[in-house]
Amino acid sequence: MGEAIGPMLASAVAVALSPLPLIAVLLVLASPRGRTNGLAFTAGWVLGLAAVVALVVVAGSALNPVGGAPTWSSWLKLALGAALLLLAAGQWRSRPRPGHVTAPPAWLLEIDRLTPARSVGLAVALVGTRPNTLLPAVGGAASIAAAPPGTGAMALAAAVMVLIGSLGALVPLAVQLRGADRSARALGELRAWTAAHNAAIMIAVPLVLGADYLGSALSGLA
Repeated sequence: MGEAIGPMLASAVAVALSPLPLIAVLLVLASPRGRTNGLAFTAGWVLGLAAVVALVVVAGSALNPVGGAPTWSSWLKLALGAALLLLAAGQWRSRPRPGHVTAPPAWLLEIDRLTPARSVGLAVALVGTRPNTLLPAVGGAASIAAAPPGTGAMALAAAVMVLIGSLGALVPLAVQLRGADRSARALGELRAWTAAHNAAIMIAVPLVLGADYLGSALSGLA
């Protein structure tokens, strides 16, 4: 079981640290229908991430050779590692400069007008279209699929990955549901901290994970 869970932990943490979904759920929770839309957003995030992880695990397991070590995961990690390093380089080049204001994404301006259904759709879109989330999700699921056979162990590892990767939405939601003034203050501080460190996180996380993927891929192929 540890052989399925251990290799995907870094990927799951990278998914949880993706700043845009965290900022999105914090803004959703602060909107007029915060609790309802927050629950819908979190459900959409969990379902979207679970779908990506399940798809990769099932497809990858089918590619595993009988009686031998799979090499497809190493080639995939090589490609993902290169993509993550390019992503980190792109984030560095486009980082906010002092005195310059970056326009927010269009979906961010629609937060106050979200319905529960659109909140679910937004969360699923953030899972499936944002490289900072999708690439680590695919990489972590590939690590699970390449582990020694065992349907139960793979299913548990996939569930653990989805749980860890969803903490960025689950923790703010849990804080909001407490309903105290202290909870509102804590969410405000978290929102301010995330906005202040957004650029650094979006550079550092893909840089470190990309290097980890490349090292793992080269070791596997050697």
